[in-house]
Amino acid sequence: MLFTSSKNPNPKPFLAITHIFFTLLLALFGSRTQGHSSTSELDDSLVYIWPLPSEISFGKDTLIVDPDLSLAVGGEGGKSEIVRAAFDRYRGIIFKHSHGVSRFKLRGGSVYDIRKLTVIVNSDSEELQLGADESYSLLVARNDGRSIVGEATIEANTVYGALRGLETFSQLCAFDYGTKTVQVYKAPWYIRDKPRFGYRGLLLDTSRHYLPIDVIKQVIESMSYAKLNVLHWHIIDEQSFPLEVPTYPNLWKGAYTKWERYTVEDAYEIVNFAKMRGINVMAEIDIPGHAESWGAGYPDLWPSPSCREPLDVTKNFTFDVVSGILTDMRKIFPFELFHLGGDEVNTDCWSSTPHVKQWLQDHKMTAKDAYQYFVLRAQEIAVSKNWTPVNWEETFNTFAANLNPRTVVHNWLGPGVCPKAVAKGFRCIFSNQGVWYLDHLDVPWEGLYNAEPLEGINNASEQELVLGGEVCMWGETADTSNVQQTIWPRAAAAAERLWSKRETISMGNTTLTALPRLHYFRCLLTRRGVQAAPVTNKYGRSPPTGPGSCYEQ
Repeated sequence: MLFTSSKNPNPKPFLAITHIFFTLLLALFGSRTQGHSSTSELDDSLVYIWPLPSEISFGKDTLIVDPDLSLAVGGEGGKSEIVRAAFDRYRGIIFKHSHGVSRFKLRGGSVYDIRKLTVIVNSDSEELQLGADESYSLLVARNDGRSIVGEATIEANTVYGALRGLETFSQLCAFDYGTKTVQVYKAPWYIRDKPRFGYRGLLLDTSRHYLPIDVIKQVIESMSYAKLNVLHWHIIDEQSFPLEVPTYPNLWKGAYTKWERYTVEDAYEIVNFAKMRGINVMAEIDIPGHAESWGAGYPDLWPSPSCREPLDVTKNFTFDVVSGILTDMRKIFPFELFHLGGDEVNTDCWSSTPHVKQWLQDHKMTAKDAYQYFVLRAQEIAVSKNWTPVNWEETFNTFAANLNPRTVVHNWLGPGVCPKAVAKGFRCIFSNQGVWYLDHLDVPWEGLYNAEPLEGINNASEQELVLGGEVCMWGETADTSNVQQTIWPRAAAAAERLWSKRETISMGNTTLTALPRLHYFRCLLTRRGVQAAPVTNKYGRSPPTGPGSCYEQ
């Protein structure tokens, strides 16, 4: 692979010129808002980029991309290893079919139209937090010797915007089997793009079934193709505790077996792998319910042998363990959000366990009061470690007035929670189980696609409090054998809802405007090795019922 360093020591004049050129292109082609197709069988009026970018213009040319495509970098962040590694990955994706093929000269001696990809990154900061700038501009044009800029150029404010631009560029490139070349149709392309929401998540549950490290990495890789940017890692639950906690090493005795565990090195590896793809990892320990597995290593955390959850609210040891876990996890997970769970807490056995019952009486608390006490004390621990606590909506529904004001409310039970949360000044994440729980196999793609995180929220300042949304891959009925088929392609429907302009993707008949594009994206996933299920099966992750094209199943 050829890398060429073309960093301009003073890139600002160049950036100003390219911005002017991009603006002129947008004015020239801006009236055209639909996109390309590489085959005559596809609807040529649609844009086959997923998720749909904010602003698009195109032309009528077909350009051929050099299999020896080189990288030129500019700007303060252009030399980032994140950019160079991403170029390497995408080059492998784009030219998967080109290796070992004889490369014939084309166009009478002018070999290829696109021989170089220039990536300009304005900032050298690689900090990845909520709200990181993921905007980018992408130009793909033939360099005829008269252009100010030519070939392919991505400009972004951060390396993470550059990653999103690289994904879009890769989707413009299609292998032509007749000429055995990679081509870009409908050029010149000019795209200016940014996400609608800063939080675009996928929950992955490794407590109900253990997922090997390589499988988690495969999920993260596939998330980047749909421009999702938060992996919500639901590591631990009542069934198993697979994560190593050095401060309390017996906790992972709660793993299913001694082989189904994650070391701290594994967790580091997942976080770093995700960062290289512009994805944050938000860890969750779900307390005080959903925590029976903790007692396998430390039985004192159980109120009694017959009352194994919620965790024992009466003992300082319980909160010492919570603090120890969070202290160890803070060294691994740099993301500002940390999920503390708080859902489905059945306190009945607290009231029937003698020492807990006595403690409640001594503190003049009901079991419901003790639930609040536990959640608020855990929040204090998280905040003391410079984390912003995220809690499932039951905490808001039960004692909103006493929650830490920094709390992010995570909706799941149904619609209408985010409007109530933002009205009280809380931030919210949308995950309505009726539409965005991927283990609900009877929810079709259009159910996910048409769900709207801002539904019922009309005030602009309150809309700003909705961080975004998250599709949830709960693991009771999914493991390595079927997790990808359950996630994809339905998660992509939510991904476009979270990235693209609401007014653009909501107009018209989505069966005509979105479904063919989602078929195309599903086939793109399968070409990249992602085990995505057919789009329109009655149940998610069902196999095809008979022969047929990838594009229509």
